[in-house]
Amino acid sequence: MIIQLTDINKTYPGAVPLHVLKDINLGIEKGELCSIMGASGSGKSTLLNILGILDTYDTGEYVLDGTLIRNLSENRAAELRNRLIGFVFQSFNLIGYKNALENVALPLFYRGIGRRRRNAMAMEQLERMGLADRAHHLPGELSGGQKQRVAIARALITRPSIILADEPTGALDSHTSREVMRVFRDLNAEGMTIVIVTHDPKVGEQTNRVIRISDGRIEPVEQDA
Repeated sequence: MIIQLTDINKTYPGAVPLHVLKDINLGIEKGELCSIMGASGSGKSTLLNILGILDTYDTGEYVLDGTLIRNLSENRAAELRNRLIGFVFQSFNLIGYKNALENVALPLFYRGIGRRRRNAMAMEQLERMGLADRAHHLPGELSGGQKQRVAIARALITRPSIILADEPTGALDSHTSREVMRVFRDLNAEGMTIVIVTHDPKVGEQTNRVIRISDGRIEPVEQDA
């Protein structure tokens, strides 16, 4: 089990505290392609942020690839994120003044890898995404689908164990959405663990397991009669 959540609770303080995650129990096996689905405000993005070590939880236990994620220093949290997790976002999060190659190579810059090597590794990922001919184009010169494939290449450059994708098709038309999901399915076929947060049933249908969350709770799986 690469991800194991046990009795996770999360409350945001305020005049009226918001109990956003309630007794979450969830296990995800290495090599799974699954989606987390729920309405706006259901808690799915908070859950993804906890999985990505971008947010903390109040009670319970989160074990990621054998490591208990609890009370970590920011340096240790960043180290685990950089080593284990690749992120893909709805808004792509590409740097507008850097070309596709530079955007993909950026995580390796922060690891202190020299320019020649990181550019070679970035080009390898762009070739994998069918974007070698767009390597020197700025994000503003790319289509939405091309931007998202650049973002996926950037997520893969550090060779993470898990890809966490937050509404990765939310800014794309239906045709481009299918193309991006094909990329995710191909990566999963190679053994990559992928968790996708989405509100789109068509995206959920293309994953191997759908985890539904409602009012901060994971809904029980319906059993066939």
